Amino acid sequence: MDKLNKRAVGSVYEQSAARFLKDKGYSILEMNFRCRFGEIDIIAKDGSVLVFVEVKYRASSGSGFPSEAVNYRKQSTICKVADRYMLKHGLYDNTPCRFDIISVLGDEIRHIENAFEYIGCAR
Repeated sequence: MDKLNKRAVGSVYEQSAARFLKDKGYSILEMNFRCRFGEIDIIAKDGSVLVFVEVKYRASSGSGFPSEAVNYRKQSTICKVADRYMLKHGLYDNTPCRFDIISVLGDEIRHIENAFEYIGCAR
């Protein structure tokens, strides 16, 4: 599958994940926030908590589970992008936030709240 097709497929599952989160009562603040460090698929609010969400899809578990693709390196990138988002929006150290993963395997959506801890320098 070429890069364009992967992006199109990813976009479909990101939209599905956003609907899933809305149904759970989350407010979607932004989709596909990009900066020079990378991208975060979904930025949402769960009550007063700012939530950075990585969406991973796999058609089957033959290559492992989707959440396994969010390794230490990817987590570090997400944290750097989250820092940039918070800086851009004037959010400070006392803003509660967490990092979630939405794992889509076939038709099954699994939401892993607080999937990993913040990695990086102090905000």
